[in-house]
Amino acid sequence: MSGVPFGMIIESVVAILLALTIGYCFVLNKRLKMLHSDRESLREMINDLVQATTLADGAIKQLREVAVETDMTLNARLEEAERFGLELANHVNAGQNVLERISKITSAVRNSGTTASPAPASRVEQAIEALDVRSQQRGRAA
Repeated sequence: MSGVPFGMIIESVVAILLALTIGYCFVLNKRLKMLHSDRESLREMINDLVQATTLADGAIKQLREVAVETDMTLNARLEEAERFGLELANHVNAGQNVLERISKITSAVRNSGTTASPAPASRVEQAIEALDVRSQQRGRAA
């Protein structure tokens, strides 16, 4: 043989394989650490998601309560508006009836041919007119 013993070659090959195995173990260790850190961040993300879901559930419950309350308030206001609408319609009908009576009375007076003389003014009305005249005269004098 060439002077290098066969045992030395085998030991060199085993040493090289051992060095490669140790290097591969370092690579695997690095990957496992990254995987473990990713798992921790995933766990934190899941916890955050659970908290957000809990908050959303609470908000949905509050929205439902507000919606029910708003519905009740709106229904009460609609009923009140309907009552006011009916009352207003009754007032309009009563006003139309009064207007028809007044128009019948005026047409009857016109057809009868008599003209009613204006009623004498009451003392209160005369006093008010006198005050108006005096205040107008004072305004002109000033």
